Amino acid sequence: MELLIRGPGRPWLWLMAGLFCSGILHAAGIDANATPPALVENNQTAAADDSEADSGPLLRAWEITRKIFTYEIRIGAMHLTLQGILLLLLMFVAVVVAEKIIRERVIMRIFEKTDFPEALEYGMARILGYVFMVVGFYLAFQVAGIDLSSLAFIAGAIGVGIGFGLQNIINNFVSGIIIFAEQPIAIGDRVEVGGIAGRVKKISLRSTTVITNDNITMIVPNGDFISQTVTNWSHGDPKVRIRIPIGVAYGSDIELLEKVLLEVATENPKTLDAPKPSVLFSNFGDNSLNFELAVWTASMSTRPRRFISNLNFAIEKKLRENGIEIPFPQRDLHIRSSAVGAIEMKK
Repeated sequence: MELLIRGPGRPWLWLMAGLFCSGILHAAGIDANATPPALVENNQTAAADDSEADSGPLLRAWEITRKIFTYEIRIGAMHLTLQGILLLLLMFVAVVVAEKIIRERVIMRIFEKTDFPEALEYGMARILGYVFMVVGFYLAFQVAGIDLSSLAFIAGAIGVGIGFGLQNIINNFVSGIIIFAEQPIAIGDRVEVGGIAGRVKKISLRSTTVITNDNITMIVPNGDFISQTVTNWSHGDPKVRIRIPIGVAYGSDIELLEKVLLEVATENPKTLDAPKPSVLFSNFGDNSLNFELAVWTASMSTRPRRFISNLNFAIEKKLRENGIEIPFPQRDLHIRSSAVGAIEMKK
């Protein structure tokens, strides 16, 4: 399809020209299935000159070709010909090519002059493109002389097949329409869904393309964004609060700890001054006093793991410099004297 639009020679121009000429012939009332007058006249002349001679090879080839292209296939009350089917396919290709050209070179250029968000512009352009394709396909059926009402039985059978065998495809298709309409995610958002985390690169009707931090492309069905819980780090307000847990040994100077953690937060250029960072005392653990450093950031919402890693490096360095111990797991073992005496008596 890309070759049809941007390829050398612009083949789509030839397709449109062919459709235009076909329409002119149809409007002029010329029967495309009739034998060309020149061939008929030549045939009559040849028959007059030699009544026993057979028709010329060109005329025979024309008759065979005409019979092939005008051979009728009956489906219920509908009559199909190879000529009509080829014309329908040609118009389908023309509709798809025209939709892409109009969407990229007309609609998107109009949206560039507006103040709409980029994600909304993209979604509206896609929806308008799909509407154009539906209308174009309907008109193609009408021009090709195919009565859609005669396909009611086939459409019903296809509907049953879709209901049983294509549930996931229809679910993803409808989910894509919902995503375009409600905009729960947009291009450029940092999302996490189904164990996949990355940046949204493209949204289509069936699936969404997500690029991970490792530059791996993940194709996620749109149904997952509707049926599952989605974490969108960039939705609405870009500011997010990151919580980093820290455990220190019992007996540590917790006031010094709070001061050290706040220094780490303020020294990081990616943290926000408003809202201010804070230190929360979580609980008394089995082996440590558990705290949380809560910091706000806006620029690192697309790379939260890198931001957390940088803070952890700085926290470890500060705690070591200030002599604050991060404890190992500890267990106290108590041995009762009576149990020891019973063991010695058995020996």
